[in-house]
Amino acid sequence: MKVRWTTRARDDLLEIGRYIAADRPEAARRWVDRLRARARKVSQFPRAGSVVPEFGRDDIREVIVGRYRLVYRVARREIHILAVFEGHRLMPLEGWSGEESHEP
Repeated sequence: MKVRWTTRARDDLLEIGRYIAADRPEAARRWVDRLRARARKVSQFPRAGSVVPEFGRDDIREVIVGRYRLVYRVARREIHILAVFEGHRLMPLEGWSGEESHEP
């Protein structure tokens, strides 16, 4: 399955990288690479992630990567990465749209 990133998820990834890079640039690169790699791995076993409790839909799932939640939607032939955010937070529902996606 092909992995596509929504604009929101790409922005989340950039923000995570910038935040960590303020103190530890090398660590920021490793975290961003780790999150991207986990997104690619999701495409191999898309139903392995947990259903996101905020949605309760079988097609919207998440995996935990360290302290981050990587939320994605399982489409027919693609995985859409919807958001990446700290695990203690709830999925930000306002302004969310899982339809627009791009290459990483």
